[in-house]
Amino acid sequence: MSDRTPETVTPVSSGEQMGLPWVDGATGKEPQSAALVQSPAMPVPAQPDIPVFRHPQAEREVRLGDVIVAYEFQRVRRRSIGMVVSSEGLSVRAPRWVSSGDIETALHAKSRWICNKLVEQRERALKQKATRIDWQHGAELPYLGEPLTLVLDPLTKGVNLSEGGRALLMGLSPDAASEQIGELFQSWLKKQAKLRFDARVKHFAPLMGVSVSRISLSSARTRWGSASVDGSIRLHWRLMHFADHVIDYVVVHELAHLREMNHSPRFWEVVMSVMPDYEKARDQLRHAMIPDWA
Repeated sequence: MSDRTPETVTPVSSGEQMGLPWVDGATGKEPQSAALVQSPAMPVPAQPDIPVFRHPQAEREVRLGDVIVAYEFQRVRRRSIGMVVSSEGLSVRAPRWVSSGDIETALHAKSRWICNKLVEQRERALKQKATRIDWQHGAELPYLGEPLTLVLDPLTKGVNLSEGGRALLMGLSPDAASEQIGELFQSWLKKQAKLRFDARVKHFAPLMGVSVSRISLSSARTRWGSASVDGSIRLHWRLMHFADHVIDYVVVHELAHLREMNHSPRFWEVVMSVMPDYEKARDQLRHAMIPDWA
């Protein structure tokens, strides 16, 4: 999953599918990449106590205030300079005719936005690292918005929720390998996701006046769901970490795309017609830290 925040800058001079992103800002498709262009400028020398944000594919560097930013750069077919801040760092895409000076001017003009987003992404990465799952007996992870404890019991047949629903009994030895525990849990979670998604789609589709041809699970890295003009929708199985109202929001969002393949005011009217308080669920989805399965 990648978290991305885009910004587009109007240049100084000039010579079908909809989906719900994992994090707000990761919308649409990026332009096709062109050949990378090496920066003619010398790298900015690192200095003690000066924060450095370096993209893994960085070819250019710029000092923005008290921060050094090494960024990925591409020349592409577009009319403006585009900037995207992701978990990897800053990426800049610019038309072939825009000069290096214009690009640097645009970066300085957006320096506050760039630095704020880089700090946000770094803090988010640290928080995400803290959510990494330790697959073992007694591990906890969210299920339908509440903590679920994994209980490894070789006497258990298969995988079953406890009577109270707060523990998952797994038919494994307490010293089972972490990979085995993770794979078994993922298989169980996907089955639960399919059952719940099918039920929620059957509930909302008639209310919204849409017909669904197929419901399938998604493992996309950047989207919680997607909808196609053929009436099919895809929903990410890891939505099962969230409470019911968040799952319902994603279901409603994708069903609304079967009527409006855009995010126009009419689209949001469709969403609101069956979920008037959708904004609360949308905000939870945007800011939630889900378990790191890496």
